[in-house]
Amino acid sequence: MPFPLSAEQKQTAFWLAVWAAFIFLLITLGPVLTPFLAAAIFAYALNPAVDRLDRVRLGRRHTVPRALSVTIVITLFFAALTAMVLIVVPVLQKEIPLLQAQIPAFLAKANDLLAPRLRELGLNVRLDSAGIKQLATEQLAASGDAIWSAVLNSARVGGTAVLGWLATLTLVPVVLFYLLLDWPAMLRRVASCVPRRYIEATMGMAREVDTLLAQYLRGQLLVMLVLAIYYSVALAIAGFDVALPVGIITGLLVFIPYLGFGLGLVLALISAVLQFSDWSGVIAVAIIYGIGQVIEGFVLTPRLVGERIGLHPLAVIFALLAFGQLFGFVGVLLALPASAVLMVAFRHLQRHYLGSSFYNA
Repeated sequence: MPFPLSAEQKQTAFWLAVWAAFIFLLITLGPVLTPFLAAAIFAYALNPAVDRLDRVRLGRRHTVPRALSVTIVITLFFAALTAMVLIVVPVLQKEIPLLQAQIPAFLAKANDLLAPRLRELGLNVRLDSAGIKQLATEQLAASGDAIWSAVLNSARVGGTAVLGWLATLTLVPVVLFYLLLDWPAMLRRVASCVPRRYIEATMGMAREVDTLLAQYLRGQLLVMLVLAIYYSVALAIAGFDVALPVGIITGLLVFIPYLGFGLGLVLALISAVLQFSDWSGVIAVAIIYGIGQVIEGFVLTPRLVGERIGLHPLAVIFALLAFGQLFGFVGVLLALPASAVLMVAFRHLQRHYLGSSFYNA
């Protein structure tokens, strides 16, 4: 005979089922939620600035309206993002035409260096412009239909992805504005939905999570600043003309895993090929970015970010790998903040376990 459930147990089971269905719905609608998730992250980071502007007095009785505070903060935020883009674009506009002019000479050097060794291996391949044109013509003639099919499929998929990104970029500022405008009211509504018996414990956990995430953001900003200074100074010492913009780009974009490092590395390699007549520039870039990656992965991120949120350096590395495996690029981006939240929950669970009769009996 199954034990009959009390009314309270039935209500608990019902609301647990509702929350499970809600979480399943969120997972199912993951692609649609991307702009809302991004806007929520930005809103959490920008809300303290909006709150500070709200407290600025325009007179004895009046303060800055929240809508105006939100507009000012969002404008400054996207102006900073635009400034970063304006740093990148002139570098690309300057280097891409120079790179196109240098490609024949670069291919000639590569052909002189590699072609004799390839001939020793039985491969008669020319790496200069004429040889590459001939190889491309032969490959196109041999598999023209397959290549065109692949190109059309890529264009179709790429066009859909571009439209998705454009929709996301359009929605994020709109969603961000309304989230910041109603942020205090939304927090109050969320708190009002928590069962009253758990409200004190829930609010305590929320305050701990907020403290940890604030420490994470400060630590991440320190990492970005230190790396921007390191790459700018190191590239300047190596003699690069574009040391300052490339160093700033690499450092400021480091909060997006692989993007800042990858973009900075590509720009630095292009500069090395254009500016130096030998391989010294490429070797300098390899050394600078290799050391920078070691400093970031094994010193700065574990010390400035991991220690601030109470995570051991090994836990930081594991979190990056685990969340990347489970959720891909977004998982890597959110690994450390999510780990901070999980760590708060684990601390409370551990405290409950150590105080339980199961442990102490």
